[in-house]
Amino acid sequence: MDLIIDVGNSFAKVSVLEYDTVVSYEKYQEINTSIIFEIKNKFDIKRTIISSVRNNEAEISAIFKKFNISFYWLNHQMKFPFKINYTTPQTLGLDRLAAVAGAMAKFPNNNLLVVDMGTCVTFDFVDENSVYHGGSIAPGFEMRFKALHHFTQKLPQVKYENQSVRLIGDSTENSILSGVYNGFKHEILGIISAYEQQYNDVKIVLTGGDYKLFDLEVKNRIFADDFLVLRGLQQILILNEKN
Repeated sequence: MDLIIDVGNSFAKVSVLEYDTVVSYEKYQEINTSIIFEIKNKFDIKRTIISSVRNNEAEISAIFKKFNISFYWLNHQMKFPFKINYTTPQTLGLDRLAAVAGAMAKFPNNNLLVVDMGTCVTFDFVDENSVYHGGSIAPGFEMRFKALHHFTQKLPQVKYENQSVRLIGDSTENSILSGVYNGFKHEILGIISAYEQQYNDVKIVLTGGDYKLFDLEVKNRIFADDFLVLRGLQQILILNEKN
């Protein structure tokens, strides 16, 4: 079994995969000794890979060394299942690369646009020849509500709680909900449309905590996978084990 750990800005996602089946999946605020101890005793872990967007490599590495567990720490020097055509590869978010690897495992030899809706929303494009070209980064859904409150003196902090959102807001709170929700949704759809106009037969793959808030999935056109980054990390792990 493979232990896959993805430490994001908001949560640390810990998954155990057997081949391509997700056997266990949990989210934590932080990785600690008790979490790894429990996994070690519960599952027959053969390989481990860790990815983190936080500055916590020394802390997490110490936990694994305590249990004498070997692991890969995802970095830019590792092998990826695609060529990277990016002018500043050392600044490229490794979680973005992992999501692309996961999408390629599901849809090989395709033009792919990966849309990850988390703390930020990222768009990443890889072509049918397995060349990664980059994409875009924008504020995430929740960040937009926080920004309106933080950078103004009178706008309230508004939280989306799965309520119905109308096009025309009849109060300041509802106007913020309309602006953020509808603006975010149509931004996503507009960028997807731009890629579809520029590239032939591009498949759209959604992931991230916020994609379920929007009705974006269309059969045979837009696909979704909650575990896309974790699957991609497993593919990178397998590739580097072979080499």
